[in-house]
Amino acid sequence: MPRLFTALELPSDITFSLSLLRGGLSGARWIDQANYHITLRFIGDIDDRTADEIANQLARVSRPRFDLSLDGVGCFGGRKPHSIYAGVRSSPALRELQAEHERLVQRIGLEPERRKFTPHVTLARLRGTSEPDVADYLALRGSFGTTPFPVGRFVLLSSRASRGGGPYVMEEAYPLAA
Repeated sequence: MPRLFTALELPSDITFSLSLLRGGLSGARWIDQANYHITLRFIGDIDDRTADEIANQLARVSRPRFDLSLDGVGCFGGRKPHSIYAGVRSSPALRELQAEHERLVQRIGLEPERRKFTPHVTLARLRGTSEPDVADYLALRGSFGTTPFPVGRFVLLSSRASRGGGPYVMEEAYPLAA
């Protein structure tokens, strides 16, 4: 039973820049540079038949290529921070692509995603990290940003249940229209 999600890959120069944000925060389990991505839709553990149906439906998605940029570093969890992320400057093209993925998985019969789409790249998972330590980390690195980079495809990734994110296996890649 695969655990699937759709995502955008990041160019190697962007993942290298993100890797420079690692360190300086106790209790952080840093995500490996090879596993950086922007999740579009977490699908979860599904049977092989449903996985095939999703893969086939994703092949019908027809959206244009677009540019994205990363903007800022933040944390999820508020007073109990649980992860550090790099923000993604949202764009209409990104929101439309994500919304199409959401509609597609709902048509197949999966439950709607309850959380609002917040595009980001997870950098670290936190365990027992204090709010003041996170605030200090963000004060030093929060102004991170990148120049725009091209998005030419999205991917269907699989993973096994793990505590740190990854390793991920690319099951399919779907080009965006030129």
